[in-house]
Amino acid sequence: MAIKVEVFSTNSCPHCPAAIEAAQKAKDKLGDAIDVETLKIDESKDNYQRAIDYQIMAVPTIVIDGEVVFVGAPTESELIEKLESML
Repeated sequence: MAIKVEVFSTNSCPHCPAAIEAAQKAKDKLGDAIDVETLKIDESKDNYQRAIDYQIMAVPTIVIDGEVVFVGAPTESELIEKLESML
């Protein structure tokens, strides 16, 4: 079963594109081992509610398999290292 990676972001956040890019590069490297979803909390009430459910207070935040793992944008290598340790 693939590891679920959720990237919570907003359109106005200057750091969010780096987190999204790191997640996409992790997906490029790890392929079907991970499933990446980007959730813009300022575009959807459902995404906003999911952020509240995880008690997210800042973006970008990366949730892996239901657990908040990174608050702020990790480097590509930090994210890949974390994901590889979970495989």
